[in-house]
Amino acid sequence: MFESAELGHTVEDAKYEKEASKLRAELLEAQYELLSDKSFPVIVLVNGVDGAGKGETVNLLNEWLDPRHVRTRAFGPPTESERLRPEMWRFWRSLPPKGKIGVLFGSWYTNPILGRVLDGMSDGKLAADLDRVRTFEQMLVDDGAVLVKLWFHLSKKTQKKRLVSLEKDKLTRWRVTPQDWKNFARYDRFRRVSEHVLHETSTGAAPWLVIDGSNANYRALAVGRALLAAIKARLGAAREAAKQNGKANGKKNGASAMPPAAVSMLRTLDTAGLLKNLPFEERLSKQKYEVKIVKAQAKLGRLSRSPKMKKRAVVVVFEGMDAAGKGGAIRRITQAVDARHYSVIPIAAPTDEERAQPYLWRFWRHLPRLGQFAIFDRSWYGRVLVERVEGFATENAWSRAYHEINAFEEELADSGIVILKFWLAITKEEQMKRFKEREATRHKQFKITAEDWRNRRKWDDYVVAASDMIARTSTSYAPWTVLEANDKHLARVRAIDTLNARLDDALRG
Repeated sequence: MFESAELGHTVEDAKYEKEASKLRAELLEAQYELLSDKSFPVIVLVNGVDGAGKGETVNLLNEWLDPRHVRTRAFGPPTESERLRPEMWRFWRSLPPKGKIGVLFGSWYTNPILGRVLDGMSDGKLAADLDRVRTFEQMLVDDGAVLVKLWFHLSKKTQKKRLVSLEKDKLTRWRVTPQDWKNFARYDRFRRVSEHVLHETSTGAAPWLVIDGSNANYRALAVGRALLAAIKARLGAAREAAKQNGKANGKKNGASAMPPAAVSMLRTLDTAGLLKNLPFEERLSKQKYEVKIVKAQAKLGRLSRSPKMKKRAVVVVFEGMDAAGKGGAIRRITQAVDARHYSVIPIAAPTDEERAQPYLWRFWRHLPRLGQFAIFDRSWYGRVLVERVEGFATENAWSRAYHEINAFEEELADSGIVILKFWLAITKEEQMKRFKEREATRHKQFKITAEDWRNRRKWDDYVVAASDMIARTSTSYAPWTVLEANDKHLARVRAIDTLNARLDDALRG
């Protein structure tokens, strides 16, 4: 979830000044329309790692917006009065009224994260706390609130550099406390816990926006754009609802109009960098390939026949552009595994039976039992890829799907299933080459359809959707592996090598 915030985004000063001036004016206009509309509040949560610019962001929002209509509250350790009351009491008291913007510096996420990292909070307690948070936020959204949840991230190296820089300057030294350095010493644990918390609480109606905090200009524009997109989308939904029922109450057919705002915020973030500038030029000679593939398959064969596989199962997901080589990679895996121990599940459009069920139902029915492999040629990620791009799923449905998929995969992992997810990345030029080859090769002509050509026309949309998918669903228990697949030989070997490494680790554990 944090990979896209470690790409080192930067915005030059000249460009920043030009865009910030326009953005600030648009934010003020939106704020006053919100104030006039008075049908919903906006709640901005400011959270993240030390030194990532949270305080500067709070100050900036109060500078860019009319502070008379912004309710800002910073949360530290609870006061004596607050300790005598339920934990959520102080947050309830700080919520902004309809028509206003509330900026909460620190929030109901601070205690669960600190409790887990510093005090050894149990899994059960953390799960209960997060369940309460989800319930609370859903209630806010159902009541019409717009939640803008910002997480400011820095890599470990960048955070250390930032803290050292602040400490060296006499004017900013006060901002670095001994606790900041203690927290830095636990960076890896904070990251794991924070990523878990974000995955557990990022929902369709209240998604997290992970922002690169390393560059002040980029950070400011990213926050401003996200907030503007959220307010404008919600106001637009309110106007549409007013046309439908004559009431500007922010509701549409009894449902909150938050999802369009959530989706609009997601579109302001740059995740496409995840699939840009990959080393597509790398090649593996046929001679080396034949040696490496046999070696990799032999190891997979041994691992798949291990007695320890009785306590494990494997799910392998292949996604990628058309003609990326998914089928070829799958065949090289199945060549190494006893045919009695695997299933290959090609996923196409849902049947009438499947459409009548919850979305994930058709994938649950294909899950492997212990000791077995299930290999998906496309998968449940169709909801956030083809269904998103083609408009087959509503914005609410595909934005909600990230959280549902993460929960689904975590449940699989907890049950002993090893999950591998591969995105086979090719260039647009390579895809064209393969399309032409298929058309010219009689026994491959069945592989090329009119739909493939239609999908190609939406290449950029698919890149954005795939990048969002990887950023929002790559987890410790089900990470994405991006394979540069212009060279099919290289991609096949790396796919099996990755599978072997993950399976070996799981069997040793």
